[in-house]
Amino acid sequence: MIRTLLAEDMHLVRGALVALLAYEEDIEVVAEVERGDRILAAANACRPDVAVIDIALPGKDGLSAAGELHEKMPDCGVLILTGVGTPGLLKRALDVHVRGFMAKDAPPGRLADGIRRVAEGERVIDSELAIAAMRPTEAPLTQRELDVIGAAAGGASIGEIAAALYLAEGTVRNYLCRTTAKLGARSRIDAIRIARESGWI
Repeated sequence: MIRTLLAEDMHLVRGALVALLAYEEDIEVVAEVERGDRILAAANACRPDVAVIDIALPGKDGLSAAGELHEKMPDCGVLILTGVGTPGLLKRALDVHVRGFMAKDAPPGRLADGIRRVAEGERVIDSELAIAAMRPTEAPLTQRELDVIGAAAGGASIGEIAAALYLAEGTVRNYLCRTTAKLGARSRIDAIRIARESGWI
């Protein structure tokens, strides 16, 4: 059996993935977590062969959690699920030794096959994501989110951004947090780097 850890913050999606994988005779979901900062503890407790991790998780983004997991448990292969493929995200995934990079809307059979291949030590990169990462992509951010991250990239403080865009400081912080999560970034600085590499700001 391929012991699998599943990290997904949306309960309905996580439940559906667990149900689908239950039909696979050689795959067993041994742990489910909804936050990135709970992945390592869960992995230590159940020792999975493969961790399937959503790129955007609360607590700690999927790629940061993947890097930490590789450092502590290098024998556990990681397959990242993402809704967007950009050069920056794909490069970062490879930098943290992710073995699989797959679209969240991939057919269920493709996910099961990806888990098997990652368990065998192969690298699995969804062809559609790879193609998307090689061409300019539309930003997964709203125009307001782009305005806020662009101002932050220029060195403006929270207060300065709020004043310039006629927003409350708390709203600016929310935009920055949401942008960081959408891009699967480790931090605001990392989100700015991803946005710049992708040509969005």
